[in-house]
Amino acid sequence: MGNSEYLLEVKNVSKVFPGVKALDNVSFDLKPGEVHILLGENGAGKSTLMKVIAGAYSPDGGELIIDGQPAANLNPRKAQDLGVGIIYQEFNLVPYMNVAENIFIDQLPVKHFFRIDHARMHREAKEILASLNMNVPTTAKTMDISTAQQQMVEVAKALTHKSRILIMDEPTASLTDREIDQLFLTIRELRAKGMGIIYISHRLQELKEIGDRVTVLRDGKYIGTRNLAEVTIESLVTMMVGREVGELYERVDVTPGEEVLHVEKLSSKAVGLHDVSMNLRRGEIVGLAGLVGSGRTELVRAIFGADRHDAGQVTIFGENMKGSAPKDSVRNRVGLLPEDRKRQGLALILSVAENTLMASLDKIFPGGLVNARKEKDLVDGYIKSLRIQTPSGSRSAQYLSGGNQQKVVLAKWLATESEIFIFDEPTRGIDVGAKREIYGFMNRLKQKNCAVLMISSELPEVIGMSDRIFVMREGSIVAEVPHDEATQEMIISYAMGADVAPARRSAADGARPLPKADA
Repeated sequence: MGNSEYLLEVKNVSKVFPGVKALDNVSFDLKPGEVHILLGENGAGKSTLMKVIAGAYSPDGGELIIDGQPAANLNPRKAQDLGVGIIYQEFNLVPYMNVAENIFIDQLPVKHFFRIDHARMHREAKEILASLNMNVPTTAKTMDISTAQQQMVEVAKALTHKSRILIMDEPTASLTDREIDQLFLTIRELRAKGMGIIYISHRLQELKEIGDRVTVLRDGKYIGTRNLAEVTIESLVTMMVGREVGELYERVDVTPGEEVLHVEKLSSKAVGLHDVSMNLRRGEIVGLAGLVGSGRTELVRAIFGADRHDAGQVTIFGENMKGSAPKDSVRNRVGLLPEDRKRQGLALILSVAENTLMASLDKIFPGGLVNARKEKDLVDGYIKSLRIQTPSGSRSAQYLSGGNQQKVVLAKWLATESEIFIFDEPTRGIDVGAKREIYGFMNRLKQKNCAVLMISSELPEVIGMSDRIFVMREGSIVAEVPHDEATQEMIISYAMGADVAPARRSAADGARPLPKADA
């Protein structure tokens, strides 16, 4: 162990890919026993910098110093040996192997004749997990444990390598509030033991709770480093986007029109929906709120026809959608922007153009013969109007940032001439600038007399953007709350089953109270 003040120093690092300078003379440092937040919009260079530190990329300029010593010609194994651990947003676990095997996957303990010492492996795995206040059977397959538990397995893996530098990329993106509290407790314990943690997050509200310092990147350049105790969230946002952002949620008022979606007593044993009734009208944004597992995603998938329901009725533009499939919903001008855009919303290996037009080829080219000029003009129009940052429509979707991928999914449904848009976690994992753009698109859809149904786990988002909010718990809708009455406390109370004053319907047939949420 060296005597440097810093565990890590990144000095004037640059990294160039064909057509783009991902890092331009970037500097960064990490002290022992601190949580250093790394902020920036998608495409700012955060992931590239982390991969340079972890040895996955070689820098084209500058140098890295780890524990006071130059660290040249890094590769992932060498970085690991120097004490660098990284937990990517998409975990690197083998689903069919058990917890202990995943923790020791590249250093399995052996005994006589090079046989795996299973007893020792499980014993040591239990000790590491206990140090993280983690109670999970080491014999459980990682595919059978929760996201939070999988994350702790990744942390445990880093501890087996005696990591002193731990990089965490969007660690709270898929966690419940209770799981986030447990993660923060673990991070504080690791910090107290002298570990340095680089923490990437788009959830600005959690930064001051867990971080010590913050460094902001923008367009591959170093903007500045600040002590979190001395800055405001607003000033950090300005550093990130290079301008004053203003009010994040700019909800527009539109008089709702005709009902376009009606759900009546929808039930599904397979996905746990019970007598769900709701509606959606032109010119409004309706929010779906609830805790993780409350049935929000299951409901919109049933509405879209991706999952079947046992009872009840879905009516879209007056048509009963009984027994319908997603293609029927597309025909009826419904678009679903799924929570997992990478796996369900896009074909990542295909181009931006192919993704944009994949759901509307039959409508745009009914004879089956694709006109290359018309295709390019259409796609270029969406790229321009949605401000998709891509060199061209031929760029593979996998190389776009999360925010730009979300815009491509939106372009796909705009191309089908959809009039009902279902957004499932529309801003998860995207930066504040892209969030504001997505909100602007939603407002424009509303002004064009389209209808938007939005799921969000961020209460300020669902309250800020929605005209009405349906709250779900355990597969049922337990309350409908108008925008003017909605508070975070009220939504949480309904979602958790607390005894609160009933919200009131804002339906056209007169306001009437909904029943109290069951305790």
